[in-house]
Order: sequence, then C-alpha cells, then structure tokens
Amino acid sequence: MRASFPSYRPRRLRRTERLRRLVRENELSPEHLIAPLFVIAGRSERRPVESMPGVEQLSADLAAEKAQGLRELGVGAVILFGIPESKDPGGSGAYDPEGVVQDAVRLIKAAAPDLLVVSDVCLCEYTTHGHCGLVTPSGEVDNDATLEVLARVAVSQARAGADLVAPSDMMDGRVAAIRSALDAEGFAWVPIMSYAVKYASAFYGPFREAAESAPKFGDRRGYQMDPANAEEALREAWLDISEGADILMVKPALPYLDIVRRVKEATGYPVCAYHVSGEYSMLKAASARGWIDETAAMLESLLAIRRAGADCVITYFAEAAARRLRAG
Repeated sequence: MRASFPSYRPRRLRRTERLRRLVRENELSPEHLIAPLFVIAGRSERRPVESMPGVEQLSADLAAEKAQGLRELGVGAVILFGIPESKDPGGSGAYDPEGVVQDAVRLIKAAAPDLLVVSDVCLCEYTTHGHCGLVTPSGEVDNDATLEVLARVAVSQARAGADLVAPSDMMDGRVAAIRSALDAEGFAWVPIMSYAVKYASAFYGPFREAAESAPKFGDRRGYQMDPANAEEALREAWLDISEGADILMVKPALPYLDIVRRVKEATGYPVCAYHVSGEYSMLKAASARGWIDETAAMLESLLAIRRAGADCVITYFAEAAARRLRAG
C-alpha cells in the first residue's frame, strides 16, 4: 500500500534508539505497576506458590519488607490478598480489625509511607465455601446479604490505613454500599477501585492456589461476566461509576485488551487492568522451556496493556519489570 505522502519514510524515525524514544507514543514506568501480595498469619513466614514461580505467600512483616523494596524500585502500589488462619461461612476474618490484611496494611504503611496500599474487598479467601459472597442453605450466593459484609470489610481496611479499597466480588450494588459506608465512617477521601469488568475466566487457576480461594462447589459464572460479552462490560462500568467508583478495573488483561480500550474510550475514567496469574504462569512456563525471552515478553505484554488504555497494571511481574525499567 503506497503512503499518501511519497516523501515520508517511516524507518527514518526507527533508525536509532534515541529517535525511537523521541516519538514513542506510550510509556511504561514502575509507577504504573501494582504488585499483588498474598498475606498469611504469623511472623517470618513464607510459602512458595508452586504454580507461580517466584511468588510467595508472606506473613505481614515479610510483606512489609517486600513492599519497602518495591517502593525503592519505584513501584506505585501493592494490592493485598489475605489468607486467614481459619475460615468460616460468613468470612468474618475479612473484617477482623486484627485480620491478616489489616495487620499488613499497618506494617506496610509504617515501612513505606508513600507507597499506595490497595486492599482487595472480597470474601472468597475467608469463607469455608470459597465463594465471593454469603451462601444460602440452597447453595445460592445471596447478593443483597453480602453487601453489608463487604461494606464492613472496606471500612475495616480503611480504618487500618488502606489508601484504596478494591471490591472484586462482582455483587450488584456493592460499590454504592461501600461508598455509603466509607462516607458514613469518615472515610469519604478513600477511593474505590472497582473490579467493574471481571470475567469468569480460565486464567485464574494459579491465583486460586495462591489465595486458597477455589470454590468448594459450583463456580462463579453466576456473578462474574460471560467472556462472550462486550456491551455488558460498558453497562457494568457505567453502573459502578454511577455508584461512586473512582477507578475501573478490567480483569483479565491481555485476552481482553479490546475491553480495556472500549471502557477507557467510553468512560474517560482511570482504568486499571489485571495481568492475571494465568498470564504470568504461562510466560514463566514458556521461558523455563527456552521458548521465549521472558524479560522481552514481560515488557511487551505490559506495554501492550498500557497501549490499550490502562492507566495502571496489576501484575506479578511488577518487581522484575521495575528492575528492568530502572536499568534502562
């Protein structure tokens, strides 16, 4: 195909690294990255996650050390997932003032005061059944009964010092319930980063091992989105905005870059994309077999997510990416 301007030679601006940097359209920096941390009870405890090489469950004190190191590398934020010592059907550990996430928030804010701490608001890690909400005797997830518990979780985390709360449960109306509760308890300044568009994806398997959150029966398709739907994603995004969401999340990232772009363009709101566990583990597995260059594939993947419209990216590669980006 002949260019409209015969004198234009695209390769002129690709000839050297300095020229390429001069006209680069998108940027990836450590500040754009959010590192997930899996927090367990106790002190000086660490457990490797077999399906996610390089990822560990950490007690709060070690999570704080990890967070401090991440901030020194320039990483913008961490997001915390808690694995309590004991679980119950109502997920009471999620709102326990001395719970694992609340403990970690306090220690991380003391160790790295200028690092943003995001707390995941959900019940799946804390319930004996593994679902994201309360369950009726017949085995159905009770949407409306769950809202009050989620609001209680968010307030507890904000009280511990969380900078943002991130409801990931996909219950209808949870953003409004959380916003109302935060405002009533004096936390009107705490933003909500809502998992507005969370698909029922096959790419979550390693996370469920790391968070010990696999459902004991059924699945989550009754409340997470159908991968076939795109227009529904925009309805979900606008609904969460109307209820008070400050940042919208799309999860997973790479298989849904079209959704990231559509949500960003339609709403104009800050968008976060979650580069999920399955995406991470696939790159790790391919790299271990010598099939890809892990560093190059990692950076290309993260840049693609940014290019699609994500303002920030949750990724298990946050530390590795930050080290590489700082090295230049």
